[in-house]
Amino acid sequence: VEGQGMEALLGQQVTVFCMNYIYHGTLTGVNTTDILLSNACVVYETGEFGGKAFKDMQKLAGEWRIRTSAIESYGALASKN
Repeated sequence: VEGQGMEALLGQQVTVFCMNYIYHGTLTGVNTTDILLSNACVVYETGEFGGKAFKDMQKLAGEWRIRTSAIESYGALASKN
């Protein structure tokens, strides 16, 4: 459905589960091949999803691009910083 995919989450903090890693950041761009996260982090250990922060989250430099072909699932989680 048009506008109901990742575009609906633009400007929100999202968590993106990919083939090898989990990423978290503000979704600032979407196209057919990539998404763009600002204030991006890679999550090495989530801990409890209901917690206020991920157990092990490492900041990435600036903006981070992720290939849509690697994304398995995504969603907006409460602030996990």
